[in-house]
Amino acid sequence: MKSLFTLKKYFIKYKKKLIYGFLFILISNISSVYVPLFIRDGIDQLKENITSASLIKYAGLIVGVTLFSGVFRFLIRQTIIVASREIEYDLRNDLWSHLQNLSLRFYQNTRTGDLLAHLTNDINAVRNFLGPAVMYSFDTLTLFIFTLALMFTIDVNLSLLSLIPFPLLSIIVYSLGKKIHLRFTKIQEHFSVLTAKAQENLSGIRIVKAYVREESEINHFRKLSWEYFLKNMNLVKVEALFRPALFLVIGASIIIIMWFGGLKVINNEMTLGDITAFILYMGYLIWPAIAFGWITNITQQASASQKRLNALFATKPEIKDSDITDYRIKKLNGTIEFKNVSFRYRDNLPYVLREISFTVPAGSTFAIVGHTGCGKTTLVNLILRMFDVCSGKILIDGHNIKTIPLETLRNEISYVPQESFLFSDTIKNNIIYGLKDLSDKELIEKRLSQAVEIAHLTPDLENFPAGLQTVIGERGITLSGGQKQRTTIARAIVKDSSILIFDDCLSAVDTNTEEQILFKLREFMREKTSIIISHRISTVKGADQIIVLENGTIAEQGNHKELLELNGIYSRLYYKQLLEKELEQI
Repeated sequence: MKSLFTLKKYFIKYKKKLIYGFLFILISNISSVYVPLFIRDGIDQLKENITSASLIKYAGLIVGVTLFSGVFRFLIRQTIIVASREIEYDLRNDLWSHLQNLSLRFYQNTRTGDLLAHLTNDINAVRNFLGPAVMYSFDTLTLFIFTLALMFTIDVNLSLLSLIPFPLLSIIVYSLGKKIHLRFTKIQEHFSVLTAKAQENLSGIRIVKAYVREESEINHFRKLSWEYFLKNMNLVKVEALFRPALFLVIGASIIIIMWFGGLKVINNEMTLGDITAFILYMGYLIWPAIAFGWITNITQQASASQKRLNALFATKPEIKDSDITDYRIKKLNGTIEFKNVSFRYRDNLPYVLREISFTVPAGSTFAIVGHTGCGKTTLVNLILRMFDVCSGKILIDGHNIKTIPLETLRNEISYVPQESFLFSDTIKNNIIYGLKDLSDKELIEKRLSQAVEIAHLTPDLENFPAGLQTVIGERGITLSGGQKQRTTIARAIVKDSSILIFDDCLSAVDTNTEEQILFKLREFMREKTSIIISHRISTVKGADQIIVLENGTIAEQGNHKELLELNGIYSRLYYKQLLEKELEQI
């Protein structure tokens, strides 16, 4: 249970509700344990020609006390169970906030299915501990103590005899509880595999259908589901032993009471009412005994889940503000300088970038070209601080990028990634996604109109049923590749940052549309620092400075004219694409 100690801060936050809940449990249990005494007194008075008035009195006491106890039972759930739901809400939000702050490398090494399992099954298992387990732990403990106390007031020896089978409970709980913990951990781990498979398959459903792999995927998922079923059955088999074992202990106690208590009644050492009350009290102990096993199951499951959550919470973001962060930096002009920058993703992997040095003056356009895998996207990811350099340094406006607050850095950069990603929302909400202040409606509409015009989305919007309010489906599934790219370009334009990064974001757009977009972009980028990555020379030839990356190093550097004169990689690429264009027009 050590893993559950990390929940201490949540208990402290809601201590008022929990204290009230524990108080209500005490009141409810104290009142309910007197019911068998009223029954005892009523039975004993049957020997003395009891009157109707006395019967009504005892019946009234039993009903009244039961109702009184029931009211506080209701209040228990309104405090402890409500508090557990609030803690669940906080825990899920804390986990989500933590995930949002983790570095890109974490997501490269972690399956989405694992994270979904943490956010669903693991948190639900912990919530069951926070609510039912905590509530019933205190409930059964106090009921057990109060019941035993009243049993001892009736007959000490018989009470001690009835408790002889109970040490067996400890052995059962210890042995079976350990197995439950291990088996539930395996279930949760396999649930992550199952969830990851489902998520991956549904995301790639087009590929599945295109390659006619439906039957294969069904069989694979069925196999994983069957393994999940078997692991759950292994847990159920252990859990199934709990209740019979507990009833065995309670049954043994009742037999002892009936035998030794019956002898005491025969010898007039106890009344019939006493033995009745004793049996009723033993009935009171059945629920605590059953609940004890049930609570153990819940606690062991929660412990396994919280251990997984703790491991996730213990993961620290690699990229974050630190002691050297200068929070006085609020705005960036956009001068970018790379000084002997080298980078590799892991120590055992080769360098993706080696000894990269260049300067991008503020307000200029800088382009990067090169073959696939040469490190173009990695380079701009370093500017965004998705990763930190292994050696060398990156400066923006003369500040080491590590000293710039992450929020300031990323607020001042509009980034259009190579792979367009859109949310299942309206086109408008996807475009204005990067805006934090949505209060100035007039400014937003002005920027939105400008972005749509520059990204050449106007003709497409006229054909959509609801224009900008059209819901585009998950990942923008209802849009074409070119429409997705232009929507992400509009999203970057609306943000109106001082630095623009376009990572091969016109690859799915035809050349005529590309020319129109670039023509309008040039005016928009006039006073902004722009970095353009592209395979097409037509996209980058207007840049103030162009670098050609090859095998992680700068092979060529200059403007379009200078690079053509070098008659190297850039020149060959340019004339090859020029020839391809001429052949297309024939």
